[in-house]
Amino acid sequence: MIKGGIGGSKTLTGLEFEKRVDLREVFGKLKDYSVKGNELLYNGKMVAKLFKKNELYNKFLKELKVDWSGKLSKKMLPDETIFVLSNKTLFIIEMKFQKVAGSVDEKLQTCDFKKKQYQKLLSGTDIKVEYCYILSDWFMHPSYKDTLNYVLSVDCKYFFETLPFEFLGLPQPE
Repeated sequence: MIKGGIGGSKTLTGLEFEKRVDLREVFGKLKDYSVKGNELLYNGKMVAKLFKKNELYNKFLKELKVDWSGKLSKKMLPDETIFVLSNKTLFIIEMKFQKVAGSVDEKLQTCDFKKKQYQKLLSGTDIKVEYCYILSDWFMHPSYKDTLNYVLSVDCKYFFETLPFEFLGLPQPE
């Protein structure tokens, strides 16, 4: 992806981001998708549930009857989460958009710990956890090569300014 570039596929293969945004807004603008509360609908059928920050605890874990305080010593508040019904996977999504070097650099290196904490939180359920970053093109700089390789080596993922439908296991809009 080249900032300000032209050309490329006209097919929508993922959710596009240029800055931190609310997933409900992004999905709500897509053909065939709609959002009703926390429910993500595709052609009127619920395919996923969306949660931000404390909603993960106050809604999702409450529905599952999971007491987070018995599993973790401290709440973790993800930017966004998507629970996809078809693959029973909770996607933890952290958005990191930089234009200058800063503290986010080291935050990328915490994904292994955080993913393991979310897995511990959901132990005893049949829900899988995926942890991923949506990054601005700032992180394409060669100085991030080792960090990005580390993210992949601990089975976390990252994407530049997009979140692929295929990764989520969600239907691609027409």
